[in-house]
Amino acid sequence: MTPYDFIQSVTSDAPKRAKKWRSLSKQELNQILIETPPVWKGSSKLFRNLREKGLISYTEYLFLLCILTKPHAGFKIAFNMFDTDGNEMVDKKEFLVLQEIFRKKNEKRERKGDEEKRTMLRLQLYGYHTSSNSVLKTDGKDLVPRSYWDTLRRSTSQALFSDLAERADDISSLLSDTTLLVHFFGKKGKAELNFDDFYRFMDNLQTEVLEIEFLSYSNGMNTISEEDFAHILLRYTNVENTSSYLENVRCRIPEEKGITFDEFRSFFQFLNNLEDFAIAMQMYNFANRSIGQDEFKRAVYVATGLKLSAHLVNTVFKIFDVDRDDQLSYKEFIGIMKDRLNRGFRGYKTVQRYTTFKACVKKELYSR
Repeated sequence: MTPYDFIQSVTSDAPKRAKKWRSLSKQELNQILIETPPVWKGSSKLFRNLREKGLISYTEYLFLLCILTKPHAGFKIAFNMFDTDGNEMVDKKEFLVLQEIFRKKNEKRERKGDEEKRTMLRLQLYGYHTSSNSVLKTDGKDLVPRSYWDTLRRSTSQALFSDLAERADDISSLLSDTTLLVHFFGKKGKAELNFDDFYRFMDNLQTEVLEIEFLSYSNGMNTISEEDFAHILLRYTNVENTSSYLENVRCRIPEEKGITFDEFRSFFQFLNNLEDFAIAMQMYNFANRSIGQDEFKRAVYVATGLKLSAHLVNTVFKIFDVDRDDQLSYKEFIGIMKDRLNRGFRGYKTVQRYTTFKACVKKELYSR
């Protein structure tokens, strides 16, 4: 895929136009990669500037998706995962080794997904599911596979790195250069990546995607409306009826003040720390304390170090406080925000079609 394709995949619900795929010759590929700037010239407009003049592999696509959901505090962990020899620098071979782990993880995940789909089909058609080797839950909750970073962080051993490192030359010889490889390691592949440049790349990518989403609603203005902010938050989630949330905003914020990009960005930086925030919120829940705006702001600051503006917090409460008691149902809020954070890539959701069908049949029978 191209840099433009990547941006489209994470900011649009569907491609804007049909894509005609074509094979590139070695000469054509080299000509495209010439346009790639070095990492020290990176910016929050890198992907938009490159547009079609770039090439991203599938494993790099997975890596980029992971970056979008990682808090800044996790950037160092990500860098250290690449830096297998511990010299505070990442070279091309080390980067390709971790890409190979991503590929193997994805193959395993796809096989697991195929089995889950077959199980769900049996459930929908016959009303039962097999229990042998099945991980499907039938209580209507999402099936959330462990993320790539979690898998690598928790279960990747140095021995695995060492095993793949022995084959790093073989891996390198089988792969063509890509925009990301040239950006990080130069046209000859001899440059090394330090943490400052790696951090800047990850931060710029997060900023670029947020800028694109913000600008798609701002129409050239410095703010977006509170209702547009609600639209963006509910995008990519499993909320089927968003009208009640949007109606909350219209009724409870009659005078539009607007959300600035700084506020918008700070909220999504907070979302990248959602797990830590959830722990802080549970403390209030265990203590049977209600969660008002002051408690929410304090929990965000304690968990993430971010200070959200009073207007931003008030807007969030107006969106999600469905019963209008100025308190937040943190379970519902966190569940929806986890969907939003993962941009629709959160795994498989059980679809209760069979149950719905039975309910319709019963209703029809009773009406006669």
